[in-house]
Amino acid sequence: MQPKNPIIGLCQQATFMISAAKVDQCPPDEGYEVAFAGRSNAGKSSALNTLTHASLARTSKTPGRTQLLNFFTLDEDRRLVDLPGYGYAKVPIPLKQHWQRHLEAYLSSRESLVGLMLMMDIRHPLTEFDLMMLDWSQASGMRLHILLTKADKLTFGAAKNTLLKVRQEIHKGWGTDVSIQLFSAPKRQGVEEAQAVLAGWMELLKEAEEDQESAE
Repeated sequence: MQPKNPIIGLCQQATFMISAAKVDQCPPDEGYEVAFAGRSNAGKSSALNTLTHASLARTSKTPGRTQLLNFFTLDEDRRLVDLPGYGYAKVPIPLKQHWQRHLEAYLSSRESLVGLMLMMDIRHPLTEFDLMMLDWSQASGMRLHILLTKADKLTFGAAKNTLLKVRQEIHKGWGTDVSIQLFSAPKRQGVEEAQAVLAGWMELLKEAEEDQESAE
């Protein structure tokens, strides 16, 4: 029998841990960490809240609200990280530069970072920020999974067509290791698929299978 995805229980008990303006303010660099990134207003906070069944990340109608690295603990070894949103025109340039500098420092130095969830608004995929994150993940060998958010804003057929087109473009430019799916926070579409990715990256499925084997 297939063991139940253990990430579901952990996500339900996710709690806020700490906010960091700089890398040296982050929690100890150990265990498993998955970061959530996305251009401002791509639905990153909504996706994070939907995956955890909680109002962890602050959502706002003002893009660019997340200005810190926000850490949420799942258990003593596993964390989710809400990264600053980028690309909003009204954010002052010095603040943009601060965000970019510390985002790059976090991404390049964090040993516990095991994967990156990238949110793209399905109506505006592959923005300049998205391309930058794809390039970085390829250069660093970091695992990347894309959520095409706000899929409910399109008809099912249009959403599927966009998924196929974006997947084809990504596989052509960055290889087939990058995975991608449809996601809608209001409709809870794609939640189980995204949670399965999290569980795999954090080696939870492997632990669950080993526990089940030992129980048998």
